[in-house]
Amino acid sequence: MAIHKILTLGDPILREKSQPVKKITPHILKLLDNLADTMYEAPGVGLAAPQIGVLKRVIVVDVGEGLTELINPEIIAATGQEVGPEGCLSIPGTQGEVPRAAEVTVRGLDRHGKLREIAAEGLYARALQHEIDHLDGILFIDKVVRWLENKPEER
Repeated sequence: MAIHKILTLGDPILREKSQPVKKITPHILKLLDNLADTMYEAPGVGLAAPQIGVLKRVIVVDVGEGLTELINPEIIAATGQEVGPEGCLSIPGTQGEVPRAAEVTVRGLDRHGKLREIAAEGLYARALQHEIDHLDGILFIDKVVRWLENKPEER
């Protein structure tokens, strides 16, 4: 079990674009484990590799229905829109309302290299979109339409 420090707002790594994973190696498997351990310890419902300083396209999400691990995730379909509250482990103490697709289909590889397609709605869809944004250097504060708690200032 390895708990990593979660980078916070102002760290330039959070604004960088992550690189695709070309091959699933023991390092990538360990990254998945470390992301999950760190997310659960925080506690949070999702974590992306850049949040622990690794610029690889890897995320984990668990909204209470079990752990989802995705390598090179991409949103291949999105429908509807809903505005809902979001926070982020990289921006503690801040919440805002963010518009997101109501339903998404996400494609990515699991830890065994098997291609998965996940249809998600509600919090699960929101969490997947939030974490995939991290892979492109996008933070939820970039999309907030109304602040709920502690508007941050990026340093």
